[in-house]
Amino acid sequence: MRKSFSVLAMLMPLATLAATPQTAVLDVQNMTCAVCPITVKKSLVQVPGVSGAKVDFDKKTVTVTFDADKATTAVLVKATTDAGFRPRRGSDR
Repeated sequence: MRKSFSVLAMLMPLATLAATPQTAVLDVQNMTCAVCPITVKKSLVQVPGVSGAKVDFDKKTVTVTFDADKATTAVLVKATTDAGFRPRRGSDR
């Protein structure tokens, strides 16, 4: 019990230093098949700092949650472009 408390006490200050996650919506109009969303998501979740990517195939968008200290929207666009999809940046939240 004592070990788990000491580890938890050590980690708590680090949690307060964590950046607020940012959200960006990328417009990926050239997704045309069922495999496209998988490819787009894989390309984004491999970017350091990305904690999530939700693809909406019907709207042709992907909402990316990321740590702005580790990634930028330009890096997200590059990752998606390198995977064969040229997105347009939608909105940031």
